[in-house]
Amino acid sequence: MRALIVEDDPDLRRQLADVLTHSGYAVDTAADGEDGLFLGETEPYDAIVLDLGLPKLDGVTVLERWRDAGMSAPVLILTARDRWSEKVAGFDAGADDYLTKPFHPEELLARLRALTRRAAGHSSSTLMCGDLSLDTRGSRVFLGDQLIKLTSHEFRMLSYLMHHRDRVISRTELVEHIYDQDFDRDSNTIEVFVGRLRKKIGSNRIETVRGLGYRLVDPGETESSAAE
Repeated sequence: MRALIVEDDPDLRRQLADVLTHSGYAVDTAADGEDGLFLGETEPYDAIVLDLGLPKLDGVTVLERWRDAGMSAPVLILTARDRWSEKVAGFDAGADDYLTKPFHPEELLARLRALTRRAAGHSSSTLMCGDLSLDTRGSRVFLGDQLIKLTSHEFRMLSYLMHHRDRVISRTELVEHIYDQDFDRDSNTIEVFVGRLRKKIGSNRIETVRGLGYRLVDPGETESSAAE
């Protein structure tokens, strides 16, 4: 899963980037409204954290332009505690949620997890595919009762496939959602990560759809359908 942080305070921006990275996100950052606007319009994100008090271009204007351009990623806005009018303006511009400063990073993470789940059509914090489960709160993966150890990129890939279960995901889409902007993106490495995941969770759980991409499936459902 991939996130964008648009925040002009360098310490807060760095702190948020570290928190999201440690929680399994690929993270891009922008220090002003113009850079944030450009990234939001040109890169695909699963969630965005947007400060409203930005230099060069304020957050409300950035959000309005994103929405006018058709960008649908969930956006969490950050506002000053005593500026209730900013919250109203943010929601009217297309925000999905807000936090007032100062805030606890764990609350921001919880809100982002909820936004990304709802955007993908999930209500529970635990994503399931047969006996394979992904705990979005603890960034852990289980096969039955067994904890599966994954690298950061393996976790991001599986998380994206779990959030979009039963949909065919192209290699290009996976590249766009598991790597940050500065990573040397090579779509061939996707095959490597898929191979590693298959060894850890079972080769029959990630289906290759020739010419299109990959799909996460429940092998139990596949076997039942074949029997019928």
